[in-house]
Amino acid sequence: MKMRTLIIEDELQAISALRSEIGFHCPTLEIIDVARTVKEGIEKIANLEPELIFLDIQLSDGLGFDILAAFKQYKFKVIFTTAYSQYAIKAIKLSALDYLLKPIDPTELVEAVNKAHNQVNNNSLQDQFSLLMNQLGHKGESSQQIVLKDTDKIYFIKMSDILFCKAEGAYTKFYLIDANPIFVSRNVGSFEELLAPAGFIRTHHSCLVNPTKIKVYDRKTDNGVLILEGGHVIPVSQRKKEMVLALLEGRT
Repeated sequence: MKMRTLIIEDELQAISALRSEIGFHCPTLEIIDVARTVKEGIEKIANLEPELIFLDIQLSDGLGFDILAAFKQYKFKVIFTTAYSQYAIKAIKLSALDYLLKPIDPTELVEAVNKAHNQVNNNSLQDQFSLLMNQLGHKGESSQQIVLKDTDKIYFIKMSDILFCKAEGAYTKFYLIDANPIFVSRNVGSFEELLAPAGFIRTHHSCLVNPTKIKVYDRKTDNGVLILEGGHVIPVSQRKKEMVLALLEGRT
């Protein structure tokens, strides 16, 4: 059975392009209608009960996020679409939700649709949407969270509970306070972009560190090493040494 799909987009050209791409590349979707405003989007979601929504972030009468805020329960899946708004994209990434940049790439479209088909736990989606709305509400750093996914589970982790992240090839291993490590299938560079605003620093090509967890800077090697809470030893590269020292001296 095809997934009932609603497009919420205010630009006619973008609607036409998305319809065409879906028709050509996504035979498992059925477009049931289109909405062009926040008000119309809310009404059509309530009346039509779509299973999947392509939601533009910027609409003529408000934001796509205003539509999400109108619902207490989310019985639908969402793929965001946008041509800009880096801040909004950062919040979406932290929530581990899917988005597509305009003009939409067919390969990325198919990948996002496949993910939507495979999402079976709407309780997790509810939590992800709630986290997204919190991120957009400018909550303080201490309460900021990030969503991490491994092969079996979805984790909602406070940034303040992360000790460090370590590159494992194309994967990243998260080391946490009082919890087992989490292995995520994304490279450490993509997480540097998300965690840097919360103060995380790249001390080495393989390590991204929460500086609040640094207990000791040991100078016994040329570039020194950092010792974190729990005794974790983190290398410091020659290129990063000056930055790390400046950071640590600024804490005194």
